[in-house]
Amino acid sequence: MSVENHAPTLRAATYNVHGCVGMDRQRSEARIADVIASMSADVVGLQELDVSRPRSASADQAALIAQQLGWKHVFHPAMRSGDEQYGDAIVSRLPFTVKRTVELPGIAPWYCREKRAAIWLEVETELGPVQVINSHFGLGRRERILQAQMLIGSEWLGSLGENVPAVLLGDFNSIRTSLAYRILAGFLRDVRTLVQPRGAHRTYPTLRPLLAVDHIFVNPALHATGLNVHRTPVARVASDHYPLVAELVARPQISEL
Repeated sequence: MSVENHAPTLRAATYNVHGCVGMDRQRSEARIADVIASMSADVVGLQELDVSRPRSASADQAALIAQQLGWKHVFHPAMRSGDEQYGDAIVSRLPFTVKRTVELPGIAPWYCREKRAAIWLEVETELGPVQVINSHFGLGRRERILQAQMLIGSEWLGSLGENVPAVLLGDFNSIRTSLAYRILAGFLRDVRTLVQPRGAHRTYPTLRPLLAVDHIFVNPALHATGLNVHRTPVARVASDHYPLVAELVARPQISEL
């Protein structure tokens, strides 16, 4: 009998929602909330959300999603223009405290001038407090390297001890051979490497998933017992990315003799 099957778990997910505009070119925050509800997740990092932008009917998209779920949320803009905001969020059915938000370093390439950001929460889970960081890296190779280096640095993940459970998730726009990915994977563990069977778990694009650019990393205080790309008929249409969902447990502590 597996002890892990009876251990407290945390289901964490990352989901690039593409401004809640689906492959049918229809915008629907309600549809995104339906996808999240079907994951049975506890906490979800979301990327590409609008607040007060005309293209999204001036909606606060993260708030609408959280309201439909009956969850709490925090949004942090990567870009602002007057009242208009664009950025990332975390929605959670569990209580949390905001630890830090930041604009990430790096100069975006000419073909995509988007600024990037990160959100750090401490989430109260059945495992105890878990540090959850959500981010969305840029498209330029150099900016992604700087962004990865910052998140493992002394003010972010580098400030945590190995026994403090931590999860880094998001759309890193990085495949596993890229330097940005290797920087993160050299400091944390990609959940893909902890589950059986191992696989690429490709999330983008939904019509024909070819790339694994959405990742979930954990530090040594956590272990993964499951990982799946949440491929449902609704998820296939709701965004251009599928959600990636991990089931996490506390890693047993080895006492020193």
